[in-house]
Amino acid sequence: MIAFDEVAYSYGGADLLTNVNLILQPGSFHFLTGPSGAGKSTLLKLCHGELFATTGTVTLFDRDIRSVGRDGLARMRRRVGVVQQDCQFLDHLSVAANVTLPLSVTDRETDPQDLSDLLDWVGLTRHAGSLPPELSGGERQRAALARAVIMSPDLLLADEPTGNLDWEMSLRLLTLLVELNRMGKTILIATHDMHLIRAAKTQVGARVLRIRDRSVQLAGADL
Repeated sequence: MIAFDEVAYSYGGADLLTNVNLILQPGSFHFLTGPSGAGKSTLLKLCHGELFATTGTVTLFDRDIRSVGRDGLARMRRRVGVVQQDCQFLDHLSVAANVTLPLSVTDRETDPQDLSDLLDWVGLTRHAGSLPPELSGGERQRAALARAVIMSPDLLLADEPTGNLDWEMSLRLLTLLVELNRMGKTILIATHDMHLIRAAKTQVGARVLRIRDRSVQLAGADL
């Protein structure tokens, strides 16, 4: 699914990540931890070609990201859902319209029943016609998740998806992510919330990766 081979990434002339060797198998569930500024967001961006490694090779779906060209990378990204920490929406469009934007970009028609089922799954049925500014923080995160999975991706990347949520809403979002994993989706979540990781470990065989000393290590079972 994803493989990093001796990957390094430099920013502003300084090494942010070095000697990263990592394999995420299809259907796996991983958390990525580390202090602020350690490179968690950067690693997620390297996973789907938003950034390219300074050295080394990143392989996604058995293809070297650098070798596929612009069109090939665009096709690969359709198999990847991304939930950003700061959800960005078009405020003049309804929640339903924002959720289906990835379909319109690829000229795919929206199936009304599929959209209805998806909004019901994330608990936003009654907000389908609402505008994004009318949503709470938790509702925005669930809308972002719906938008990320509208294309039925094989891989979901989430950057601090519960960072601005209370514990009850964090658990609700975690439940949705666990359900996706049980459907066979590969999940990688960047987070600093150890309570969230412990809660996940009671529901799914999640593994924890930690960025330390500019590299990625498999964390111990003490988490």
